[in-house]
Amino acid sequence: MQNAEVPFFPPAISRTHEVCGTGAFVFALALAARLGGNKMWIRGNWDTTHINPTGFADFVEPAALTVCNTKNQSETLAVAEEALRSGAVSLVVMSLNKPLGLTEGRRLQLAARGGMSTGLAIIPEEMGSNAAETRWRCTPVFSPEDSTLHRWELIKNKIGTLGVFYVRWDTASRRLVMVPAPRK
Repeated sequence: MQNAEVPFFPPAISRTHEVCGTGAFVFALALAARLGGNKMWIRGNWDTTHINPTGFADFVEPAALTVCNTKNQSETLAVAEEALRSGAVSLVVMSLNKPLGLTEGRRLQLAARGGMSTGLAIIPEEMGSNAAETRWRCTPVFSPEDSTLHRWELIKNKIGTLGVFYVRWDTASRRLVMVPAPRK
């Protein structure tokens, strides 16, 4: 199983997906690296995290990522919908802090399909939308042998099974690899 591809990753193109957990940014950046092209990261003014180009340069060229700051979640969703529909970016990452209604989620799905782009909402735990194609919970795993080890749990999947996968980012090859679960 060493260095195998992660099942269901990347998630379906032209759809929107959700990710939660302390490893959500790693998931988003690994997805950005896998999809290539230009990306947009939309964050509301409530979001106190900062996206540092030095921190994500192992995943994505800083020039390929546009960061957009919005006033509130309504503006975040409007910008995300337009970016998805435009087809100018391969991935739109949006940080959300309030539940997403079915109508809003469906609008994002239609925009992603229309623009052949992928949407990814970073959400708090237990705040998923019924409209999302997949939902992932991502957390780093302590391992003395591997500081990049993560546990990715596929907790919602409209097109397949669920599962738990242990992954690490290989900086040299700029790709995600699946590895065996750590020994306890």
